[in-house]
Amino acid sequence: MVSAKHEGHLAGPCSQGKPRSVHQPWAILAPVNFLQLLLPDFALILLGYLVCRYTALGRPVWEQVESLVYFFLFPVLLFQSIVRSPLDLGAASSLIAAGLLLGIAGIALAYAVPHLPGLRGRIDAREHAGAAQVAFRFNSYIALALSERLAGPEGLLLIAVLIGVCVPLFNVGAVWPMARHSNTGFVRALVRNPLIIATALGLAANFAGFRIPPWLETTVSRVGGASLPLGLMAAGAGMQLAHLAQQKALTVSLLTIRHLLLPLVALGLAWALRLPPAQAAVLLAFSALPTASSCYVLAARMGYNGPYVAGLVTLSTLLGLASLPFALGVLRAVLG
Repeated sequence: MVSAKHEGHLAGPCSQGKPRSVHQPWAILAPVNFLQLLLPDFALILLGYLVCRYTALGRPVWEQVESLVYFFLFPVLLFQSIVRSPLDLGAASSLIAAGLLLGIAGIALAYAVPHLPGLRGRIDAREHAGAAQVAFRFNSYIALALSERLAGPEGLLLIAVLIGVCVPLFNVGAVWPMARHSNTGFVRALVRNPLIIATALGLAANFAGFRIPPWLETTVSRVGGASLPLGLMAAGAGMQLAHLAQQKALTVSLLTIRHLLLPLVALGLAWALRLPPAQAAVLLAFSALPTASSCYVLAARMGYNGPYVAGLVTLSTLLGLASLPFALGVLRAVLG
């Protein structure tokens, strides 16, 4: 999702004209305060929890907020994110391949959980269908902020590439088990899902060369931006931590995939594809992000256990304080 003028950056030439290697030092990357980065999201989840339980703004209010986020605000954010920059698939082909392979690995691991030795019979099929998405989806707001701090403007371009190619895959991966388990029909669920529709329209608009007009861009940005705080607060409002204790095996399995196994997969892909330092750093960060706040909204709107998924979103946000330093510290040092 980058223009041709940025192709040289994505290919990774260094100032001396030699190609970067994954063995090059990581000095180009800025230090990141992960607590400062993740605290606002966690604070919004906590705020939603407190407002829902201790004010007159109870569950009926937040059910309407969930609908607003799901059917309007978040689709606008997805569309804007995808059409923001021209899509140039050849400019970062290795990163695109790594992102897709990472996504496929996450989806496969999430789907395999009920069938793993020691977990057969211990995982409720309906709970798994609604929560499997937690293992592979990602918080796009944190992704954008983190990538810019890691590698500046180039980092933003790189994460835009990953968002553009992975969001369609992840949305389909999230909807499939829920549609299959509820017998609503996979194709029907896809064509009616607002997140899928927004993604498809965004990709079509990008390939057609459409850009949001400058006079409309600020309004669209504000509409899409509103989805993030409201989505997080809605997750907090719907959260019931007692549900986590009832599904311990599923909780541990999904969060282990999200925060431990996927960073290790990303390490292997960065090494195998010999990604330049900036691309490898963005891929590692992408692999260790907290899960998407919209996981809760999607599960709740499709009739699944929203409070349980909200608890997973909260735990994932906290675990990001460990998985991001692990990916960008320990694993980055392995590549370095």
